[in-house]
Amino acid sequence: VEFVESGGGLVQPGGSLKISCVASMGFFGGYRMGWFRQQPGLPRLLIARISRTGETNYAYSVMGRFTMSRDNNKNTVYLQMDSLKLDDTGLYFCNAIDDSDEGIFRPWGEGTQVTVTS
Repeated sequence: VEFVESGGGLVQPGGSLKISCVASMGFFGGYRMGWFRQQPGLPRLLIARISRTGETNYAYSVMGRFTMSRDNNKNTVYLQMDSLKLDDTGLYFCNAIDDSDEGIFRPWGEGTQVTVTS
C-alpha cells in the first residue's frame, strides 16, 4: 500500500488550499480514511475522517474550516482547507483508519507540507 499526498504549499492566513492523497490499495472504498497532521515536536494527530459512505468528522481545531471528501473511483481523498490559520502549519498525511482511528498501513506517505505564514 502506498499513499501519495500532494497539493501543499505556502499560503497567507485566511487563505485556502486543497490537498489530495492517492492510495495505491485494493478495495479503497471499503476503508474509512483519515487526514492526519504532524507539527514540530508533536505527535501525528487525526484531524478529519470520512466513512465508507462519505460521512465526515473533524477535530475541533479544524471544524467548520476544513472539508474532507473522497472519490472511490480514483482511490483519492481530498482536504479542502479554508480560513487557514498559522496553527494549521504542518505536514499532512492520509491513511486508512481502524476502529480506534489509528492509521492502518505502513509505511506512511511522505506527506504534503502546508505552511501558513504572513
